[in-house]
Amino acid sequence: MSKNEVWVYIEQNEGKIADVSLELLGKATQLADKLKVKVGAVLLGSQIKNLCKTVFSYGADTVYINEDANLKYYTTLPYARVVVDLVKKYQPQIVLYGATTTGRDLAPRITSELKTGLTADCTNLQIGDYSAKDKEYKDILYQIRPAFGGNIIATIVCPDHKPQMATVREGVMKMNEPDSKRTGDIIEHKAEISKDLLITEIVKRFQQEKTVNLKAANIIVSGGIGVGSKDNFDLIIKLAHTIGAEVGASRAAVDAGFVSKDHQVGQTGTTVRPKLYIAIGISGSVQHMAGMSESSRIIAINTDPRAPIFQIAHYGIVGDLNEVLPKFIEVYKSLKK
Repeated sequence: MSKNEVWVYIEQNEGKIADVSLELLGKATQLADKLKVKVGAVLLGSQIKNLCKTVFSYGADTVYINEDANLKYYTTLPYARVVVDLVKKYQPQIVLYGATTTGRDLAPRITSELKTGLTADCTNLQIGDYSAKDKEYKDILYQIRPAFGGNIIATIVCPDHKPQMATVREGVMKMNEPDSKRTGDIIEHKAEISKDLLITEIVKRFQQEKTVNLKAANIIVSGGIGVGSKDNFDLIIKLAHTIGAEVGASRAAVDAGFVSKDHQVGQTGTTVRPKLYIAIGISGSVQHMAGMSESSRIIAINTDPRAPIFQIAHYGIVGDLNEVLPKFIEVYKSLKK
C-alpha cells in the first residue's frame, strides 16, 4: 500500500463499531480528498473480519486488520504494539482516534513510542500550510480545539514529525451516509504479541448501556443551573416527556446534581444536532454552545435578557420557567386533542 494515507483507528467492542470511529471515517475522507491520498482503517480484535464491509461502506479504502485471540478485549500494551507496528510499516501521515476511554488510553502510548505529537479532544480538523523560522510546510493537519476553558480556539500543528495524530470527541464530526457498494483492500497483519505484553488479565467485564441517546434525538429539552433546583428540573423532564423529547443539561446542572452526566450536552458532554433544541435556564457558556450550536432550531428561555444563549437562539423568551413551561405543556396538549 502507498504511504501517506489518512488513517482512522476503528474502535470496536464485541463486534460493535463505536459511532465515533464511523464519524471519523467521514472526516478522514475529506482530509484525504484534500491531500489526494487514500483512507486507511486500523481494525484489531478477534474474529472481526466481517466488520470490514461496514468500514468500507463509511469511507475506508483499505482496512489493516490484525486478528488474534489475545486481542479479543482491549488491553493497552498489545493493542499499542500492533498499531505501532502498522504505523512503522505503512507510514501514514495522519492517524485519528476517538476521544473515548480507549482512545485516550491508546493514542498517548503510541505517540510516546513513535515520538510524535498528539492533540486531544479536537473539535475540527483541516488541511493547510504553515511557515516558521523560514521554513514552509505544505498540506499539514490543523488540529483545532478549545483552550483555556473554552475562551479561545487553538490551532495546533505538528509539522516536523509524522504521523500527525489527534483524538476527536464523539458527535463532533458528521457521519457519512453508508454506501453498501463500496469495497476496498484488506491487508492482514500479524504482529508478534509477546508474553511480556500480556501482563494484564481481564477477569470480569461489566457494561452498562446508556439510558439516554442524545445524538439520535430530534428534540432535546435542556436545563441549566439557572433552573434553580432539582424540583424545578422535574418540570423540564415533564415538558420533554410531553413533547417526546430527550432531556439534556448543561455541565453546571449536572454538577449541581439536577440530573445524571449521561444527559450532559457540550464540550465535555455530548455534541448534538437535533431539529429542535430548547435551552432553559442555560446562560450559554462557550463550552455548552460548542455542543449544540448546530441545532436546526434553538429556543432559549431565560430570566436574563442579556444571556449569551440568546445570541444563537432562533427564538428567545425572557421569563420564569415556572410560568413559561406550564403554558408550553398546556398548549401542546390542547393541540394534540
